[in-house]
Amino acid sequence: MKVRAVLPPFLPLEEIERRVSSILPGIDVTTSLETPGHFPPEEVEVLILTTFHELSAAAIAKYASLKFVQVASTGYNRVDLAACRSRGIMVSNIPVANSKTVAEHVILLTLALLRDLRGLDSDMRRGEWPMLTGANDLAGKVFGIVGMGRIGRELAARLVPFETSTIYSDLVPLAPEEERRLGLSRVEFRDLLAQADVISLHLPLTERTRGIVAAGEFALMKDQVVFINTARAELVDPAALREAVTRGRIRAGLDVYPTEPPDFSDPIFQAPGTAFTPHIAGVTFEAQQRFLQETVKNVLRYVQGKEPLYRVDAPSPSS
Repeated sequence: MKVRAVLPPFLPLEEIERRVSSILPGIDVTTSLETPGHFPPEEVEVLILTTFHELSAAAIAKYASLKFVQVASTGYNRVDLAACRSRGIMVSNIPVANSKTVAEHVILLTLALLRDLRGLDSDMRRGEWPMLTGANDLAGKVFGIVGMGRIGRELAARLVPFETSTIYSDLVPLAPEEERRLGLSRVEFRDLLAQADVISLHLPLTERTRGIVAAGEFALMKDQVVFINTARAELVDPAALREAVTRGRIRAGLDVYPTEPPDFSDPIFQAPGTAFTPHIAGVTFEAQQRFLQETVKNVLRYVQGKEPLYRVDAPSPSS
């Protein structure tokens, strides 16, 4: 079976090909969907991708023999699922490799904002020695988690030793025993916005969730709430976010942006009470190793004639 992995050029491609070829002999590692590689696109049966490459309907048409697409990440929004469905191509992601990693990053951004890490660091780099800060404890705060999937649950578990009052909003409630184990209370979305001292988004991007946080939602939030988005930029209205941040109404920790890299002339990047990271909440050495391992395992399942795990190609209930 002919397998092609299309990976970004900054990865150690030769090392990856050497390691993976012992399990998947003859794997073709390239940096572009158009690259001929060891065999032409029309002969590829299994395609491994990351979020750095878009699999459009036009690209899919060139892969005449394609049967299975494995996206080596949690996100798969750059794959044209409709085109894959029309061809009967199975598509899987890897939702289990970086849930803990993203949860840790949320806590990192939260503490950086509550403790004014950016301001204190800047003061000291200017040779100043501030005696007072407006820092806050995380303990005792109401922490609101919007979306209780894998990452939401991992975040809730890590908040237990911080002694927060953790609330969540999700269409599907957790089992009562799971809520007790994680110290969680389920509330309506708008109630969460009004009650929480910290709000962290962990929703998938769908037509229902696109722009779910806009001006009206920011108006419900407490003054100086800490707002964290490591999920998808499109969940939030960018103009409303800019207004809330630049007016000093909220503090924001962002890892995702409407365009990436973003427009650094945007006033949001000069606003106090902000912390930014370049879409790396789920990127650590350990997480990348897990992505590689889980990707190879799932492709191997398919090659061996088994049903691949984590399929995302089924039509959504609303489609």
